[in-house]
Amino acid sequence: MSDPNEQQRRYREFLDLLPLTLALAGLPHSETGRYYSEDQIETRMFAVRHAYKAARSLAKELVQK
Repeated sequence: MSDPNEQQRRYREFLDLLPLTLALAGLPHSETGRYYSEDQIETRMFAVRHAYKAARSLAKELVQK
């Protein structure tokens, strides 16, 4: 089982990077009253995962300079 402090730190890191992640993902909002299909959600999750990796990498790069 992972250390609760480490898990909390990683969660905080995720929340801190969330605005940048969503900006990098560039996903549009759904129209009011319209919902995404399961396939569309999977595609959006893929985009967010990769955007998070890019945001995290950018943050690490900038902090290390």
